Parts: sequence; C-alpha cells; structure tokens
Amino acid sequence: MTEEIKQWEYRVQTVGAFWSGVKADELEQLLNEWGKEGWEVVSTHIIENANKINVIAKRPLTREAIRRRSMPSTFN
Repeated sequence: MTEEIKQWEYRVQTVGAFWSGVKADELEQLLNEWGKEGWEVVSTHIIENANKINVIAKRPLTREAIRRRSMPSTFN
C-alpha cells in the first residue's frame, strides 16, 4: 500500500505600513478571510525597520488549483 504524498499551495502577503504598523483588527480580518478559504498560517516573518510582517499560509493543493495554475494568464 502506497501512501499518497500531500501537495500544498502557499500564499505570502505583507501586512502593515511603515507609519502605522500592523493593526490587530486588520490582521484578524485577513486571517478570518483566509481561514474561510481553507488557508492555514504556518509562519510569520517580521520585516525589520518597516513595521510590516509577512504572513505565510498553506492549504492542500486541489485539482482545481492545479488547472488554474496551468492556464495561461491574460493581461489587459
């Protein structure tokens, strides 16, 4: 019996602004939206001297996501 290897897709977003930093309510709203979409935060990284953080998340890669990624993008 072979075990299927789980594949993941990842998402990285920078949150915050130099002058205002990271606002907890905005971060909470973003995380709740991501949670509804199936994303799980796996790490955060503080961007020094910028008052920003990178939020890194993952979710299982689906056949639909693979199809979307394989389609050529259109630029307007």
